[in-house]
Amino acid sequence: MAKRNLAELKIPATSAFIPVAKRVATTLGGQLGLSLMDLDELAIALTQACDSAISAADDLGMPSDLKLTYFATNRALVVDVDLMPTGAALPLPAVKHETSIDPELQRLAYEMIRCFVDDFRPSIEPRTGHVSFRMVKHLAG
Repeated sequence: MAKRNLAELKIPATSAFIPVAKRVATTLGGQLGLSLMDLDELAIALTQACDSAISAADDLGMPSDLKLTYFATNRALVVDVDLMPTGAALPLPAVKHETSIDPELQRLAYEMIRCFVDDFRPSIEPRTGHVSFRMVKHLAG
């Protein structure tokens, strides 16, 4: 599987910047040949993934950014969403992370994302609360 980096975007972890992340995804997906329906589905999944990461940032109680990495494989667009503390070298807290997110709501959010992309891999580090998501949308045909 040949990987080709397309773009990297760093935005504040606030919902006001989700449209920017979606615009980049739909532009790159369109250039790769994703259908309009696939682009819409990717935008829905990306919105939910960013919203989940923003909720995790709020839960951490520290200023954070979202780092979105977009890359192409032979037959897919891959979008990684990572929650990052604001600042170049700030580490995530080393204390055990206590979440206030309802597990059932989190499960539903993840299931919704899975409905709209071909592969979804969430990763939450229980000690630090670091959140990372990978979404893959395959090209038709």
